[in-house]
Amino acid sequence: MIIGICGGTGSGKTTIARRIVQDVGAENVVLVEQDSYYRNLADMPLDERHQANFDHPDSIDSEMLMNHIKRLKNGQSIEMPIYDFKSHTRSNETEHIEPKIVVIIEGILIFAEARVLDLLDVRVFVDTPDDIRFIRRLQRDINERGRSVESVIEQYFATVRPMHFDFVEPSKRHADIIIPEGGQPHVSIDFLCGLVREKLHRKQKETIST
Repeated sequence: MIIGICGGTGSGKTTIARRIVQDVGAENVVLVEQDSYYRNLADMPLDERHQANFDHPDSIDSEMLMNHIKRLKNGQSIEMPIYDFKSHTRSNETEHIEPKIVVIIEGILIFAEARVLDLLDVRVFVDTPDDIRFIRRLQRDINERGRSVESVIEQYFATVRPMHFDFVEPSKRHADIIIPEGGQPHVSIDFLCGLVREKLHRKQKETIST
């Protein structure tokens, strides 16, 4: 089962994905983050890297992401890239990922790429208000990526916000499940965990019968 979890920056995608891994068991679920597949900008001057549009689909190496999803779906391991967000470059090292019964693909643009979208068995969109998402992104970029408040705000208005309306928000129509911020999101998460457990149960029965 390939589960895609999409939503705007700071929507809570990673938190939900990790909750599923925790509840179902890391031995059964593997998480692949789209952020690992940003294109390597090492050949560009550092100033130009900071000005790049990281919220456009072209910023993602979708070919590699698609191939890696296919490999995992076929029971093959992958070498997932490791991306440095401070230098906007890809490390020479990789993370070895073994295939598991359930694969979660998480990222803001996974529904915007048709070839990736077609590989997903379950499509989840995390729908979170803009103000909450912006505050979360501001905190993350300052605390984890060494950014200044001014640079985060400038990037938000220049690329993050317009790209969200151009690519992320319209892709919500592809979702099978929409998890809203507020209300009772745990109900949707519990439902997702139930789907995963059902898949695991069927797989176990098939293994016993063979």
